[in-house]
Amino acid sequence: MRGRTLSAGTALAVFAGMTVTLAAQPVAASPTTTTTVARPIAASVAALAAPDISVTNVQAHLTQFNSIASSNGGNRRAGSAGYTASLSYVKSRLQSAGYTVSEQYCSSCTYPSNNLIAEWPGGPTDQVVMFGAHLDGVSAGPGINDNGTGSATLLENALVLAAQNPTMTKKVRFAWWTDEEQGLNGSRFYVNSLSSTQRGYIKGYYNFDMVGSTNGGYFINRVSSTTAAPLKAYWDSLGLQPEENVEGQGRSDDYYFQQAGIPTSGYAAGASARKTSAQATKWGGTANSAYDPCYHRSCDTTANVSATVLNRSADGVAYALWQLAVGGGTPTNDFSVAVSPTTRTVARGASTTATVSTATTSGSAQSVSLSASGAPSGVSVSFSPSSVTSGGSATMTLTASASATTGTFTVTVTGTGSVTRTASLTLTVTGTGGCSGGQVIGNGGFESGATVWTSSSGVITNASGQPARTGSYKAWLNGYGSTRTETLSQSVTVPAGCASYTLSFWLHIDTAETTGSTAYDKLTVRMGSTTLATYSNLNAAAGYVQRSFSVAGFAGQTVTLTFTGTEDASLQTSFVIDDVTLQAS
Repeated sequence: MRGRTLSAGTALAVFAGMTVTLAAQPVAASPTTTTTVARPIAASVAALAAPDISVTNVQAHLTQFNSIASSNGGNRRAGSAGYTASLSYVKSRLQSAGYTVSEQYCSSCTYPSNNLIAEWPGGPTDQVVMFGAHLDGVSAGPGINDNGTGSATLLENALVLAAQNPTMTKKVRFAWWTDEEQGLNGSRFYVNSLSSTQRGYIKGYYNFDMVGSTNGGYFINRVSSTTAAPLKAYWDSLGLQPEENVEGQGRSDDYYFQQAGIPTSGYAAGASARKTSAQATKWGGTANSAYDPCYHRSCDTTANVSATVLNRSADGVAYALWQLAVGGGTPTNDFSVAVSPTTRTVARGASTTATVSTATTSGSAQSVSLSASGAPSGVSVSFSPSSVTSGGSATMTLTASASATTGTFTVTVTGTGSVTRTASLTLTVTGTGGCSGGQVIGNGGFESGATVWTSSSGVITNASGQPARTGSYKAWLNGYGSTRTETLSQSVTVPAGCASYTLSFWLHIDTAETTGSTAYDKLTVRMGSTTLATYSNLNAAAGYVQRSFSVAGFAGQTVTLTFTGTEDASLQTSFVIDDVTLQAS
């Protein structure tokens, strides 16, 4: 959570003609006092439909976050290597589970970096329930309670939802925000990027920030609101008597959703404010001590988490999710089909490819046969394999003969299983044939300044501190000797029909680091979402070294070439780039 700078017994319940025996939950009143309170009938029976979230699994995610921080300078601050690795961990788990996952670059963030958005395929697109937590921490420590707990809680809930694959009555969207600690910047950027229609689709946003505090309380944002009702119902069923999250008002990522008119709520267990005597009597713990004694400190590790508070928070999220977005009964077997990219250009006598992906959106996985229609005369379409199990993918190859009809056409890809689902690709057939070739990168020597390129301030420069390889200008990333992330990028259209595609650039790495074994500062080179190479202070050498890569896999695509430099808190490393080319021939 951001700092203050922004304003055992049993009970018998009867429900719908059924008699259900429920285990009453102890109220955490004091270390030596145990009181039993029966769950309210409606909440008790409804909770039976929601899954139990394994706190052990949530803790395993926290261990991963702690390990990531330890390997990356001790923290997971937005824009740092620790944050990037945390995002990659969450993203890979979600993609493996079948989520549609996207990254949103927050260019206006204090530390420009990515939000992570994940949607479960089921449910109507105009009825969205959103669950969010900030993934970043402060630079002082690994940020496990603040806010590994919220992030891990949502990740495990997302994985359980995917594993159970129920029928959805609403679309569920999860979000992990960047740059919260610098002013709620990631969530603000996301909300501002939505159209009024898209905002209207979001029927509720639920925020989870610090949900495992060791001396914690049980707080709910806007506790008396209709939006908060399912969260409160679950904690009421445990006899916890939750209170309004006064400390957290305006200090976490629900703020800008609320400002945009989107109903909000969420759980919190408290930060630096002190627990009152009345709260200690009700919930246990130590009166007149902070809810989180390690708030924004280096001791915010996996040891700084209450498993009990964390478990109740994670199960409450599941209860709310099931109440808000999950239907009853046995799910119908269904799937989706998607094509990537959605546009392709092919010359006569050449071929191009695209990836056809499928996903199980409800029920069980099934066999899906693939076919295509709408291709012009002289263009053949094939799939490898021609049949997949939903969740799998295939390569679609479009081959144009020497006499293929030219123009732009819509090719419809059809997946046939227990139902039929389609996706489309726009195909342009040109009559020129062969390869247009040539240099694809614009202003590769940077002599025209920032023309064509997008970069962090001051990256493209003629400063004398590091010489250009040729001319006067070069791209100089990092070299400050302090924690910093800088980027350099250009969108490029790679022509189709060529025999070779070579990306090349000259790189000089100058460093003050003295280690011969630890990569403290790094430069990552990507084409689209594919990482081509990573360099570090360990690759430092006198003068420029040419680096070359085959990028034939991107033929016919428009992708972004990105250089990202990250530097830790001390001892500079400069990554100096010049004479960038992408030659197609």
